[in-house]
Amino acid sequence: MARTATDSPLNAPVQVQFTAKGIPLAVKYDGRIWAVAAEPLRWFTRSDWWNTAKRAPVGCGDLVSVEHWQVQVRLTSTSALPTFELRRDPVSEQWLLAGITDAGAAAAEARQGWRR
Repeated sequence: MARTATDSPLNAPVQVQFTAKGIPLAVKYDGRIWAVAAEPLRWFTRSDWWNTAKRAPVGCGDLVSVEHWQVQVRLTSTSALPTFELRRDPVSEQWLLAGITDAGAAAAEARQGWRR
């Protein structure tokens, strides 16, 4: 099933294994290990720090940059390539699975929209 931008985020805790250069290599989700199968995409957003009561001492670093990775993953060499969106808040070491997009279903939906 394809997830859309209007779906609520999953926010499921996951474990992410990185290369020595800090690139995602694999994601452990729901007891299964998903290998990253394509070049991942990284970006940052800002947390809504103004809506929180969190305080931090001066000089403790960047507490507002939320790290994101978009990775295409697979369970086997012949399985489908869903896209995982991963997120890590700056005050946490825990990675969260924010969403999953099923590439096959999303492509089918795009084709349907194109035909209309």
